[in-house]
Amino acid sequence: MLPAQHKLTAPSQFRLTMSRGRRAGSRTVVLHVWEGEPDAELSHVGGPRFGLVVSKAVGNAVARHRVSRRLRHICLSLAPEMSPYVQVVVRALPAAGEASSVMLERDIRKAWGKIARADVR
Repeated sequence: MLPAQHKLTAPSQFRLTMSRGRRAGSRTVVLHVWEGEPDAELSHVGGPRFGLVVSKAVGNAVARHRVSRRLRHICLSLAPEMSPYVQVVVRALPAAGEASSVMLERDIRKAWGKIARADVR
């Protein structure tokens, strides 16, 4: 379970991250990453924030919830490696329904690496 300070909750936060953020994808997920304002008070930020989009294309309710649980666990493990001002939307693709936790984590880390390398350039 993601703590409240690590969750994107409002639709406007999802829209902002997906429209202004960088995007990188893999076979199972697409990551949308937006770095917020670094001058915001850290007490209001609370660390990196994550939102999940798992549509019916992934599978039935049981499959979607399984994928969501796996993605939340992966996001929580990635949080210490990210800037506290980052907002991330993880969009699961249909292949995520058949993927293992290891494959999902590998794909998320791969997409995160693409975005991080693009920021360095």
